[in-house]
Amino acid sequence: MIRAARLAAGTSLVLLIVLCLAWEMWLAPLRPGGSWLALKAAPLALPLGGVLSGRRYTYQWSSMLILAYFAEGVMRAWSERGLAQALAGAEIALSLAFFAATVAYARLNRAGA
Repeated sequence: MIRAARLAAGTSLVLLIVLCLAWEMWLAPLRPGGSWLALKAAPLALPLGGVLSGRRYTYQWSSMLILAYFAEGVMRAWSERGLAQALAGAEIALSLAFFAATVAYARLNRAGA
């Protein structure tokens, strides 16, 4: 169960980084040719090492970081149309998957458990 949570967290985080970059650079950027908004993927790289190596503390704080991406996805799903709206839906799904996996991992990997 711990291994599944760790795999789900790592996979969803990597996919979310790829989604953010592809969305703002090629798929549906705010401006033709790409957007500086692609830098929103940079904070997601901060917990990547800790998540992939299974550091419990990283799982704990990154579960709070991901809520900003969930909020952005909800806002853009509501305000955008077409491909950008579908990409926002994917951002919502990946951020929820990451949140659930990080919380599950942190609970299963408790000290003394």
